[in-house]
Amino acid sequence: MSRLYDYISGPFERKYAFRALELLDIMEGETILEIGFGTGHCLKKIAASVGETGKAYGIDISPGMLRVTKRRLEKAKLLDRVELNCGDATSLPYDTNSMDGVFVAFTLELFDTPEIPIVLEEVKRILKPGGRIAVAAMSKKAGESLIVRLYERVHNRWPEYADCRPIFLEESIHEAGYQIKSSQTVKLLGLPLEIVVALNN
Repeated sequence: MSRLYDYISGPFERKYAFRALELLDIMEGETILEIGFGTGHCLKKIAASVGETGKAYGIDISPGMLRVTKRRLEKAKLLDRVELNCGDATSLPYDTNSMDGVFVAFTLELFDTPEIPIVLEEVKRILKPGGRIAVAAMSKKAGESLIVRLYERVHNRWPEYADCRPIFLEESIHEAGYQIKSSQTVKLLGLPLEIVVALNN
């Protein structure tokens, strides 16, 4: 499944995941976590950006994704600066105030609606004061367009094929107590997508 994901969903999502990652503005020596690292393309970039003096962390619920990502990092000779964990973002296994930044791309919308504030609160806990979060997710901000309604119908009928769903991303992050630094809306295969960067006050 992890390899299938890389070939089918990966190329479409990766462009905007990379854009969100650029907006996180990672500096050498920082400590950065990616939640839902998938097949590891962004985590590889994070590991390169933090340099030898920094540390990258990744957590994903899928053991298959972890294996693929480990091989990718080994091939890039970056595994020594990355710690991988298989786990759930509603209970992050990291110390309070331990991260300079957190990156989440096409993962937050996989959680049930009541779990989204829990994930954002956990991220707030582990971020240092003034730490950043960058999130890319399918968006309901533009309203209930026809294509969004059609996609949600497909998601409800076949969630194993259309696992993501549009959410109110900026609103959710603001309500969790973050300071919104930037927000932009783009289109992914005709579907609205939000990229939000926020600070932990």
